[in-house]
Amino acid sequence: MQLENASAESKKNIDFLKSEFKKYMLEADFVAFKSVREKSRDYTIRNGKPDDFFEFTDEGILIELMYDGHMGYGATCELSAEGIAHAFQKAKHMTEASQKHAMFRFTDAIRPPSKGRYETTRTRKLDSLSTAEIYDFLKKTSLALKTNDKIITAKSDVMLIECTQAYLSSAGAEFIQDFDLIVSSLSATATDGKETQTRTLNGGRGNSVQGGAEFFNLSKALEMCEQISKEAIELLTAPNCPTETCDLVLAPDQMLLQIHESIGHPLELDRILGDERNFAGWSFVQPEDFGQLQYGSPLMNIVFDPTVVNQFATYKFDETGNPAKKKYLIQNGVLKAGLGSLESQARSNISGVANARSSSWNRAPIDRMANINLEDGDLTLPQMLAGIERGVLMTSNKSWSIDDYRRKFQFTCEYGRLIENGKLSTVVKNPNYRGVTVPFWNSLAGVTNTSTVETYGTPFCGKGEPSQVIRVGHASPYAHFKNIEVFGGG
Repeated sequence: MQLENASAESKKNIDFLKSEFKKYMLEADFVAFKSVREKSRDYTIRNGKPDDFFEFTDEGILIELMYDGHMGYGATCELSAEGIAHAFQKAKHMTEASQKHAMFRFTDAIRPPSKGRYETTRTRKLDSLSTAEIYDFLKKTSLALKTNDKIITAKSDVMLIECTQAYLSSAGAEFIQDFDLIVSSLSATATDGKETQTRTLNGGRGNSVQGGAEFFNLSKALEMCEQISKEAIELLTAPNCPTETCDLVLAPDQMLLQIHESIGHPLELDRILGDERNFAGWSFVQPEDFGQLQYGSPLMNIVFDPTVVNQFATYKFDETGNPAKKKYLIQNGVLKAGLGSLESQARSNISGVANARSSSWNRAPIDRMANINLEDGDLTLPQMLAGIERGVLMTSNKSWSIDDYRRKFQFTCEYGRLIENGKLSTVVKNPNYRGVTVPFWNSLAGVTNTSTVETYGTPFCGKGEPSQVIRVGHASPYAHFKNIEVFGGG
């Protein structure tokens, strides 16, 4: 049995899950139990002193049933025979009551009989880190950001998440997945008179990865602190970004949000099918666009890839047992596949991926992003810049806005550099750009090589009703776009 390989800490709960599952596995056309246990620790140091500490452990079980091709759900945090019995009856009642309103009749093909185990690649587990070790790292990095009296706030924080998911189904699925996740941030706020500027590490909490205690490399972090504080001071006296139409180069940490908002969300099949219209909007993408739409230039290659080691949303199976595989969403600029689970694929007859995911034990899995990445090209960054007569390089997202159809957008970055005659020149503050998704991606004129690819993520991707906030990953090289509207201002 695959679940026998669980850690000692979770073995007792998994044994209980298996014993309870046996009581119910024949009570419907399909039955599945998913247990989730998650422990989060969040620490913040401000100006060398402890500022905030949060610790929370959450645990529960989701039960899903299928009757006559229709799914229903129940959940409980009462991990007892009585709690599970109540949740099962709730799921059964939901399924029976809503059958007459079913939009689609599913088969058990949407729940594969997958077996296996996944564990975050790391050399030292996060639970081995003491509070003293974490605070020592945060204090030293916070103080290292205070390189100048004009830096009034220097903040270092980290969120550590340990999550175990176990899944059993009457179709024969049996797997367990263990995740160690790290979200870190460095921030320096500088002021001079009426001018205040903030520079962060990769835009807030974009520095999100899977990994272990080896992540806490102090010498590397101190180098980043020096760079962040230097750039915060530079921004105090920098001119505003000019307002003009010119070339735009986006750094990988800004591509994080560009990919997320203008590719990830509009390709979610449940959004295209209309499931998200009441809360998070629609999509400009139509079912007939798959295989036809020239989403971007031939340099645009976007992959869904939950198999990348240490990326934030890496896993072996989605939360219905669909095995995770790399797949092109957009290849040579042409739209190929959507971000749709087996359920959405059956409903839409559109090629999808293994992305049925949920934020907790008390939420049903829906179509979500995982790792959505822009593949690299063959340019070095100097080679890319050399071909630009006039442009702006923008780094680290500060704010964003995009319409419900994911068509028109506007982004603000923290830090900009003018590009003049093939070289980086003046630092500019408050750099902004705007565009329309398909024309913007068709203006893609250059992508840097593998050595420039950087991996980021976000712990706060919101979607669904009731709301689900989930973790996604994005990796990208530098990207060059032609004839883009840029502008300045706070």
